[in-house]
Amino acid sequence: MTDSKQIEKVLFEAAQELDDPAVRAAFLDQACNGNTPLRSRLEKLLAVHRSAEDFFSVSPLDLAREIKPAEEPAGPADATVPETGSQVESTNMVIGHYKLLQRLGEGGCGVVYMAEQEQPLRRKVALKVIRLGMDTESVIARFDAERQALALMDHPNIAHVLDAGATESGRPYFVMELVHGVKITDYCNQNHLETRERLSLFIQVCHAIQHAHQKGVIHRDIKPSNVLVTLHDGAPVPKVIDFGIAKATEGRLTDNTLYTARDQFIGTPAYMSPEQANLGGLDVDTRSDIYSLGVLLYELLTGRTPFDSKQLIASGMDELRRTLRESEPQAPSTLLTTLGQTELTTIAAQHHAEPPRLISSLSGDLDWIVMKALEKDRRRRYETANGLAMDVERYLNNEPVVARPPSRVYRLQKLVRRNKMTFAAIAAVSLSLLTGLGISTWLFLEEREARQRAVSAEQQQIRLREEADQLRLQAENRQKLTQATVFLSRDKIEEADRMVTGIPASEPNLEYAALFRTLGDWHASNGRWQQASDRFAVLLQVNQPDDWDITTLDYLRYGPLLLELGDTGGYERFRHTAVTHFAKTSNPVAAERVIKMSLLTPADQPLLDVLHPLAEIASNSLAGGQKMDPSLAAWRSFSLALLEYRSGNRAAAESWCQRSITYQSGNAARTANLQLVLAMTHFRVGKTDLARSELAQARAQIESRFSKGVEIGAGDAGFWFDWIFARVLLREATANLRTTT
Repeated sequence: MTDSKQIEKVLFEAAQELDDPAVRAAFLDQACNGNTPLRSRLEKLLAVHRSAEDFFSVSPLDLAREIKPAEEPAGPADATVPETGSQVESTNMVIGHYKLLQRLGEGGCGVVYMAEQEQPLRRKVALKVIRLGMDTESVIARFDAERQALALMDHPNIAHVLDAGATESGRPYFVMELVHGVKITDYCNQNHLETRERLSLFIQVCHAIQHAHQKGVIHRDIKPSNVLVTLHDGAPVPKVIDFGIAKATEGRLTDNTLYTARDQFIGTPAYMSPEQANLGGLDVDTRSDIYSLGVLLYELLTGRTPFDSKQLIASGMDELRRTLRESEPQAPSTLLTTLGQTELTTIAAQHHAEPPRLISSLSGDLDWIVMKALEKDRRRRYETANGLAMDVERYLNNEPVVARPPSRVYRLQKLVRRNKMTFAAIAAVSLSLLTGLGISTWLFLEEREARQRAVSAEQQQIRLREEADQLRLQAENRQKLTQATVFLSRDKIEEADRMVTGIPASEPNLEYAALFRTLGDWHASNGRWQQASDRFAVLLQVNQPDDWDITTLDYLRYGPLLLELGDTGGYERFRHTAVTHFAKTSNPVAAERVIKMSLLTPADQPLLDVLHPLAEIASNSLAGGQKMDPSLAAWRSFSLALLEYRSGNRAAAESWCQRSITYQSGNAARTANLQLVLAMTHFRVGKTDLARSELAQARAQIESRFSKGVEIGAGDAGFWFDWIFARVLLREATANLRTTT
């Protein structure tokens, strides 16, 4: 596509979205800049487009009645009309289980309707179908890519795909959640949301984009019209829509081949990253969405985009690319200072603030955050959407932000803002002390009383100073943990580990939990059991208590390490804490893991009594012929076998071991553990030869595994902590054999 044709296409699509004729004419005047032939072609294209819309707004049934003989009666208005090559969808038309109610809009290749699902349940949905005449191979590929991208995701801030299919003429369609909402910028301005409220909505958008990135999808067209705000129970909830030009980070989103022609724009100019503006946008990754999020944040804060969209389009493709690659935008607070008083007052009113207060709130941290997201060099942007969201959260919590180079003065300012009352008290006490000393100079007779007041004030000052020192230390620790997280995101594991050494972290925090989990696994994979144990001890303090799936795995990591280090007292306290924490769980996975982590050594009867109800939950999940992952079922059977062995029920223990073996999931670590439980069971019933055979096989596997070193991952080899688990049982089984010979 030539440069002039590309400009004509972009201008047509931009003008098409303007409903007001006067606004559209003003836009064409500025964009064409005296180019009469270009202006004439655009007006003709827009006229043809409008006439086509008028034609297609007539129901196919009405058209059919016009050409039928007068004596032929017309069919019912809501009858299903078979598609033909010349028909388009109309209201009351039925596609699959869906009756079209209202046309909501259209994009480059598809039309979106509000529809009513008839069966198996009645509800309002949004149905998107390829526009008539657009069903080419490349358009269908892009349409399928959008459908596949949405189907991959399940997030409260992303519109869900509910169904998909094809019309009778073969045009694909898909059905998604109907979002009744307005653009995020319009919602914020119409409701006069303050800056903090806007940032809270923006954080939710970042989480949605992070979810898409984790599913391997790059949106590539983040802009206000693709982020709608709807109300759920009176609370605003942003929804990210329109993955029509989404791209997969690995592989393809569809089996159809999807290429982007050279010089073809993918995205919206004002929100497009510098690398996305390059020819074809072939080198685009998730950091391109980070840039677009930065533009969205810029507009939420200032009411403007960093570069004016109309000027970008009117300047031509080469100049547009040069601007995005080379021109540095103004910081948000700087931009506001350049606006006229009337416009600045209007924007401030939309933020429910006075102009000086609005400018002051943006200068500093928010400027740093926005400009980091808008870095030309994507390596200098935030690594992830979550990283951007967390920096915004740090700003809202008056904590140091990653985007701003930290200094002592800056950290002190943040400390004072978070602890205004404490510092005010320190100032008041200091003033009181000085006043008391002055009065004692002039009032000798009250010297003793003044001295007592001075001593009391001094003690209070010491106490407050200690509290201030503690707060400072906490702030420095948070800064170190944040820096360690940054190092970890850049694969600098050793630097991250050195940064957190000796730092206590007791408050629940998902970010810190992920940090200590990764460092603990890293130490364990290198055989440094003590360092791994130290990291997991902190991890159990910062875990979210309601996240049983991750938490129980973390307990499985920590328990075997204590026994590997010979800390039997620590393990005894650990397992009682674990049982108390998860005793009332109804989840069979959690029940199975608690049983396993608590029975590495023989247990007393009170502990076994608490575990038996959990065993019933795990056992019931294996009954009734339910389909289950073989590996999961095999581990669950092993846990029940271990409980029966510890309870003295050897026949039941052997039965559960044999059942675990039948699942044939091929996990080497579990096989070794099973052989050890079988060996100890056979010892107890006098099958010594069979016990020795089982023990020898298990020992060979375990010694072979540890001779090669352990690994973090699982697969058929098993997790590293499953091998530590086996090594602990091996020592017990070996001791049992020696006592019988």
